[in-house]
Amino acid sequence: MKILTGDIGGTKTRLALIQREGDSLRVAREEVYPSGDYPGLEPIIAAFLSQLAEPPDAAGLAIAGPIKGRRCSATNLPWIVDADELERELGIPHVALLNDLEAVAWGLPALEKDDLHTLQVGLPDATGNRAVIAAGTGLGEAGLYWDGERHHPFATEGGHCDFAPSSELECQLADHLHTTFGRACWEDLVSGPGLVSLYRFLLQQQGKAAPEWLDQSADPAAEIAAHADKGNDAIAIQTLEQFVRLYGAEAGNLALKQMATGGLYLGGGIAPKILSWLQEPGFQETFCAKGKMQGLMEGIPVKVILNDRVALYGAARFAAKN
Repeated sequence: MKILTGDIGGTKTRLALIQREGDSLRVAREEVYPSGDYPGLEPIIAAFLSQLAEPPDAAGLAIAGPIKGRRCSATNLPWIVDADELERELGIPHVALLNDLEAVAWGLPALEKDDLHTLQVGLPDATGNRAVIAAGTGLGEAGLYWDGERHHPFATEGGHCDFAPSSELECQLADHLHTTFGRACWEDLVSGPGLVSLYRFLLQQQGKAAPEWLDQSADPAAEIAAHADKGNDAIAIQTLEQFVRLYGAEAGNLALKQMATGGLYLGGGIAPKILSWLQEPGFQETFCAKGKMQGLMEGIPVKVILNDRVALYGAARFAAKN
């Protein structure tokens, strides 16, 4: 079975043709397109299909946004994606849409041991629900309900929940976000744009002007992380330290709300790039700092997904079963 899969985000759209044989998945072709260069998803898929010798048997498309029926309004793109319209216009027999983090959840069984890095070992016999959180252009969250025999992935929009400060600095940060955006949600902080907002906030707090490279960079979040890694920018270092503490706090919130005793997984593009910072005590401290539930939190395995194809695998598995 040949399945067209897509991982569609605010920054880039990754399409792949996956050959499915039983439970085995093999990527036959893959392309990446800058999402902002296109008026919608249809012309991107059309360009990809034009390179194939044969049309796919089905398509599974993972989109950063809430799925309503067979349509999705992308969160960080001015796109409406309609499965029925894609089937009709592109001649694909079956198109299935799912949330991008739900796709990551579907993709977990396809990962190998080397595709994961453990941040917290947790209990050796950990079982139960699982949860996935991913910081990228936005902040995605999903869950996997455990019925006693297998996991059932489901989507959420938890990244848009209200941010809850836990220190004086974070209270000031929340006030700053309210002034800037009218409200403070976790996605405003635990994301690529959130990392930049946090850096600018700390500059403002310390009465310092923004460095020239910040406004000149095409990817300021990556530039901030690079300066922090080099150790030549004290505020960049403080930004990464605070960022991973915020990431840990919300990851812990998600795990606690979903009783994810079977494991918490960090997906998205940012986590593998800041792995050394996530290994510092800050992330684990705030992940576990849940008062009376600290013991529960310490028993939850926490792992970083290193394989950036996980959503493509998940979308293929979803399309094959739906």
